[in-house]
Amino acid sequence: MERALMIGREAELALLQRRLNSPVSEFVAVYGRRGVGKTYLVHQLLGERPDFEYTGSCRAGARVQLKQFHAALKRRGGGDTKIPQSWFEAFSELKQYLLGLGKDKVVVFLDELPWMATAKSSFKAALAYFWNGWNSNRTLLKLVACGSSITWMTDKLLGDPGGLYGRVSRAIYLAPFTLRETELYLNEVKGLHYGREQVLECYLSLGGIPYYLEQLKAGKSLEHNLGALFGTGHSPLGEEFEFLYRSLFRNSNKYLKVVEYLARSLSGRSREEIARACRLTGGELSILAKLCKEDFLRAFLVPYKKERGRIYHLCDQLSLFYLSQVKAERSSAANFRMSISQSDPKEAWADYAFTQVCLQHLPQIRQALGITGVLSKVYAWSVPAPKDETGSVSSATQPALIIDRADSVMNFCEMKYSHDEYGIDTASERSLRERMAQFRRSVSGKKTVRCTLITPYGVRQDEHSALVAAQVLLDDLFCEVKPL
Repeated sequence: MERALMIGREAELALLQRRLNSPVSEFVAVYGRRGVGKTYLVHQLLGERPDFEYTGSCRAGARVQLKQFHAALKRRGGGDTKIPQSWFEAFSELKQYLLGLGKDKVVVFLDELPWMATAKSSFKAALAYFWNGWNSNRTLLKLVACGSSITWMTDKLLGDPGGLYGRVSRAIYLAPFTLRETELYLNEVKGLHYGREQVLECYLSLGGIPYYLEQLKAGKSLEHNLGALFGTGHSPLGEEFEFLYRSLFRNSNKYLKVVEYLARSLSGRSREEIARACRLTGGELSILAKLCKEDFLRAFLVPYKKERGRIYHLCDQLSLFYLSQVKAERSSAANFRMSISQSDPKEAWADYAFTQVCLQHLPQIRQALGITGVLSKVYAWSVPAPKDETGSVSSATQPALIIDRADSVMNFCEMKYSHDEYGIDTASERSLRERMAQFRRSVSGKKTVRCTLITPYGVRQDEHSALVAAQVLLDDLFCEVKPL
């Protein structure tokens, strides 16, 4: 296996390898959002070794799934002549086939497990019966299951109160690439030779999702690549936004309504505000928790507020980019071109997208500030702002990141996207001082509040920059986090 092809997955790969080589049967669950590289990780380790492999089909009923499962088993030389009528029959045939191989160890790979668990199919019960009934002393069973629905994998599989309770021997969450890993992937694997600013611009649009990054073509600018990927509904990622939500949620329209509302509400919104604007009632409010679990939203506590004081932000880069830039601008592949580098760096979308990138790199920020070993809590803080005619808020109301440290210090972090040194003029200095004063009044305690600027190329040094006590630069966000 070429090391370059496994950027950023060394720990997960080693863990999976240990489980496959252990002297006992293992049930390993690998989960993470669509396109993050779960199937690729397993295939890189197993190669042609799985004794059986089946991938679930999105929105396919139980009868279709059983037919496909049976066909996959037949290709391996197993299965009866008749298509199984239930998952119990299907797993019984699978067990018979595996034991008939006469091997000391058999490996089964079930991909997109949540798609197999259709309504009233008894899939989970059959899977539990298959695993719990594997009592062969001659043959070890290594069962690897993947799923793109994080909610299903954590609630229905890992959190199952029935026959699957405690049966998963190891769960592996596969996170998106960091900026550093994205840089390595784009340059070492894809050969794009992007500088760090270009890597950041790419991350603002696509996030650290390998499937999206893989679509970029060498020899083309990022602007042309994005145009080719999103130009029309027939482009490689033209319908990805809608499919992403349809594949995860039954009634995806309600979820999309929340996501679209938060894409216009860049200072974040409370549970009550979202419920009122999106007309969510009763159990529908669970939509927020599910979107958070699927890594589309991020919920931050307001300093010294209770749990219900959470503020929700849209943190999925693709969703934010699509709704803010693609959906409004796309008309045809011929004239659809976008370039972050040519847009106003103070544009609300660019600042907000950069803010979300920073929030995804909190370990790097702590390391840059020299507080990795200091206990701290993280909050988001912003002040209400008037809306414009579209319902959007200005970039001046972007949430500040509050790092509440155990050493009696609070870092009041402003995140500003810029293509050069960030300049603080008289008006912005006054605005920043007023925001910090409002923050001090809104919290209790006597902690020192330090103004911290997170901006790619630092703050231009002049008579206004003395307000800034600490800075975090783009290179800091690309750093590898060192262990304590």
